[in-house]
Amino acid sequence: MKRQKNKLAGLQKRKAVSGYLFIAPFIIGFLLFMVRPFINSLYMSFCTVNLGAGQFDMAWSGIDNYNYAFKVDPDYTKNLVEEIGRMSVYSLAIMVFSFFVALILNQKFKGRALVRAVFFLPVILSSGVMLGLETDNSLMKNLLATVESAGDQINITSAMQEVLRTAGVGVKAFEKVFEVINNIYDVAIASGIQIIIYLSGLQTISDSMYEAADIEGCTKWESLWKITFPMLSSLFLVNWIYTVIDFCMRSDNKVIKQIQTVMKTKLNYGLASAMSWVYFLIVIAIVGVTALIISRRVYYYE
Repeated sequence: MKRQKNKLAGLQKRKAVSGYLFIAPFIIGFLLFMVRPFINSLYMSFCTVNLGAGQFDMAWSGIDNYNYAFKVDPDYTKNLVEEIGRMSVYSLAIMVFSFFVALILNQKFKGRALVRAVFFLPVILSSGVMLGLETDNSLMKNLLATVESAGDQINITSAMQEVLRTAGVGVKAFEKVFEVINNIYDVAIASGIQIIIYLSGLQTISDSMYEAADIEGCTKWESLWKITFPMLSSLFLVNWIYTVIDFCMRSDNKVIKQIQTVMKTKLNYGLASAMSWVYFLIVIAIVGVTALIISRRVYYYE
């Protein structure tokens, strides 16, 4: 018994060492290249920054930049609230969409390899170069405008939305749902990595577990909740953290755009740093609280 425990402890140590070696490049890169700019940006957020000849002249101003961001700037607080709300809705939509697509792609059917390739295209399209080509592609923009104008007269979601608005049934909630449906392309293109993670987790679940559940008389719905969900619960946590952070770094984020405008156009580096730090701390708080809640429901197995 003691020998078996020693073997188990040795295996856990080797796994821990492998994990540390895996993240070592990031830790080294962070310490060498990111710690100093990180500290400088924090100090800069409490200063009035004057651009000199090849240098920054920073004069301590306390919390003036933070006061300006919240009390004077008319757009910053509004953009923060809008983007956090949009992040909550779209992150949940991406999680649900990627999970059910992974369930479909994990089934055995003809042409599965082709369908997987089609759904993994968002991983390629979401890379920097391809995303830039897509954004600057005038042909794609004209095609999208043509499709939208052609579908204006038969827009089912708009018709449903109008009916619900007239009836006064859950207008705000349904507006968010229809917004996500109308932007399903954005949801799909942001779901590539999550689909891969879910699919890799689904392939580690033994078929014998589902066979045993079938013998016991479980339905597919019960197997989903009693087997699939618990076995993938740790991946829900990983995907949620990745999805939230990825959304908060999107190029169409209003807060990010405002920070870039303040920094590049107005050359107010102190205010831009203060806005960045507020946004960073809010995102970290959201990730921390939601991760704590989800981690309490995670099922870990050997």
